[in-house]
Amino acid sequence: MTPYLRAGIILLCLLPIVATAQNPTPLIIEAALDLKIFTPLLEAFEQAHPDIALTYYDRSTLEVNQRAQNADPAPDVVISSAMPWQMALVNQGLAQPLDSDAARNWPAWAKWRNEVFGFTFEPIVTVYRLELARHMMPPTTHADVHKLLSTHQDLLRGRVTTYSPTGSGIGLMLFQQDARYSPRFWDLVAAMGAADMSLENNTQAMLDGLTDGPYWLGYNLLGSYALQWARSHPELIVQIPQDYALVMMRMAFVHRNAPHAEAAKTFMNFLLGAEGQRVLAGDTPLFSVLPEVTGPYTAQRLRDQIGERLYPIPINASLLAFDDPLRRRLFMQRWAREIEILKP
Repeated sequence: MTPYLRAGIILLCLLPIVATAQNPTPLIIEAALDLKIFTPLLEAFEQAHPDIALTYYDRSTLEVNQRAQNADPAPDVVISSAMPWQMALVNQGLAQPLDSDAARNWPAWAKWRNEVFGFTFEPIVTVYRLELARHMMPPTTHADVHKLLSTHQDLLRGRVTTYSPTGSGIGLMLFQQDARYSPRFWDLVAAMGAADMSLENNTQAMLDGLTDGPYWLGYNLLGSYALQWARSHPELIVQIPQDYALVMMRMAFVHRNAPHAEAAKTFMNFLLGAEGQRVLAGDTPLFSVLPEVTGPYTAQRLRDQIGERLYPIPINASLLAFDDPLRRRLFMQRWAREIEILKP
């Protein structure tokens, strides 16, 4: 295990994780991507580029967004799952283009202006405890979740969890996407409110609650984290919804004011290149985007399994609408109203 990963385990990500090399070039990454999940990629990069000393900060989407705008000095690379926020940062001119073969050859649907790149392909899932299956038929669709909440409200009271749309950028984005695709989304929100659902700021908190209690059912979790967790927690079942499955992409860019721009571009080219994508496909549950890469976790393999029911969130200017302050305020007003509508 490399020095910076040993430090990361000891410090529990409260401090930066630093790699050392002889006369290294620094590289600062601000990321909303769990260190434990991303470790294989970081190790592979370190082995390929021992001349670069990488400092990796594992933060929330909100913290990453704030630091991308306000940190002085700026980070070199910014990574986040909050896709509208990433697009807004790029639209503000905070990214610099990546002029490389890896960038030019990257799938057009997973990048914008060769400035920001979606490098993972992660399904959004439902997770339930086997205990739930002893009382009711587990849900396989979004409609099933609504039905369970409506018909087993008392039994599920306090036992349902999902993202907080105010505490998590990706949580808000996923609910906004659900509202696009599901005509009964607001009925589902009302049913979750009636069941006194618990709101969490990240998938790991939901997984902890599903493992240790009190939760039986988790809605809109990141499939990458859930699949990894379920390997060592057989009491949990991960279900990719059968009616439609949202897919989000982690988005990465080189900051306009990156102090170590060349090291940042080297990292991005590794991340987008075949070597880095093979690591994602074979050693992480993040799902590689490149069509030619093979392994247990690839976008193509997921498409082969799920087919047309996969709904990837596109990386294009439409994402900016979801960061519009007025639209966000109206959405949250409706959320608050529906959450309370069925409560006694």
